[in-house]
Amino acid sequence: MSEHSWAPGDPIRTGDDYRASIRSRDLPVFLFGERVAEPADHPIIRPSINAMAATYDLAGDDPGLATARSEVIGAPVNRFLHVTGDAGDVVAQGHLQRRLGQLTGTCFQRCVGMDAINALHSITYDIDAENGTAYHRRFLAWLAEMQRLNLVVGGAMTDVKGDRSRSPSAQDDPDMYLHVVERRDDGVVVRGAKAHQTGAINSHWLLLMPTARLTEEEADYAIVAAVPVDAPGLSYVYGRQACDTRSLDGEIDVGNAGFAGQEALVIVDDVFVPWEHVFMDGESDYAAPLVERFTSYHRRSYVCKSGVGDVVIGAAALAAEYHGVERASHIRDKLAEMIHLNETIYATGVAASHESHQTASGNWEPDALLANVCKQNVTRHPYEIGRLAQDLAGGAVVTLPSEQDLEHPEIGPLLDKYLRARSDVPTESRVRILRLIENMTMGRNAVGYLTESLHGAGSPQAQKVVISRRGDLEAKKDLARRLAGIDEG
Repeated sequence: MSEHSWAPGDPIRTGDDYRASIRSRDLPVFLFGERVAEPADHPIIRPSINAMAATYDLAGDDPGLATARSEVIGAPVNRFLHVTGDAGDVVAQGHLQRRLGQLTGTCFQRCVGMDAINALHSITYDIDAENGTAYHRRFLAWLAEMQRLNLVVGGAMTDVKGDRSRSPSAQDDPDMYLHVVERRDDGVVVRGAKAHQTGAINSHWLLLMPTARLTEEEADYAIVAAVPVDAPGLSYVYGRQACDTRSLDGEIDVGNAGFAGQEALVIVDDVFVPWEHVFMDGESDYAAPLVERFTSYHRRSYVCKSGVGDVVIGAAALAAEYHGVERASHIRDKLAEMIHLNETIYATGVAASHESHQTASGNWEPDALLANVCKQNVTRHPYEIGRLAQDLAGGAVVTLPSEQDLEHPEIGPLLDKYLRARSDVPTESRVRILRLIENMTMGRNAVGYLTESLHGAGSPQAQKVVISRRGDLEAKKDLARRLAGIDEG
């Protein structure tokens, strides 16, 4: 535990403070058909809490990387709560995300909130400028409290969507998209559900946001609201992950026993939100710009996968070394290809950050074209990196006996003998590195490294739409005409 005792109302300073802050909240969290008594103690949930805690500990260990001075409260804050003040701040986000990917080998769950904060900073300003509303002032007041207490803010955008061929208002069940069901003198009541919510149970607050372009008739769906995770009416169903039950009965077989990601279905059952925590209500014409700005930030944020990729590449290199084949030319070639793919992800994320522009509200937003190129790379390259890691690992990555067999008094010594590769490398070291590769390419943390890379922040076609729209083909055709000597009058 930390040297000082954290208490509610105190700023969170360390990972241990954070762990204390999410205890005894009586959240309605369901897993395996049961309500979880204390999520902070559940062995399947605990690794995701450790990953979130790392975002606090890194701020203490390396404040130059993980903190920044806030213009909102005039003091240093965790970078995950910071409003970008220049392009350098956007670049620094990517440096932070890669480092945390390296340290945890998984999704550390705070990027969605960071990106939602920055998107809402400019959107609320723009709505106020057009309509004379007070959303931006409300938003800054709420954000100041988040920064002062150093809380985790989760972003909740993805609705369950129902029939994908229909708009929100055309659904048979209107609750397929979050919407306002009642407006009162003191606030609004909202209903719906948010799917695949990263780190929701590990957060302190959630930012509820629309997920689609809306028409004027769909004003009730144009709602942005901040709610504490323990607000009455919120409940959480924990998402299963491949091999997640290995966390219940061992350590070696898990592969990465310390860290994991987390997703949950968040059910919003008539949750009341006071007006001071409502940052959009009915401005349907701003739903699409909010989604576009958020995804510019968030697709660039997938630069974090380069940090996770660093771990996969390191594990593959160790596997080759333990097997005694690290000097073979084809092994070196495959490792070089993995590095090339990984750095391509990082390069496009950094480029999008360096090409950021200032918004009317004063914060900075990544270049949308390059951000979408970054995410399009992320939908592909981790899969090839993972394939090459499995190639270098060999068939044992999926045929190893269990940890219990390795420890068995009769068969264990024989396994130690026959599973050894190089004589100077302990059998357990070989097993551990193969289990890590399994974990990251087909097990629990493949959720964050592979499938989340494919579908998170929008599936591949969503990025292609933006790339096509912003690629300016007409300008490119003009360049070709000029050099080809074509005059079309």
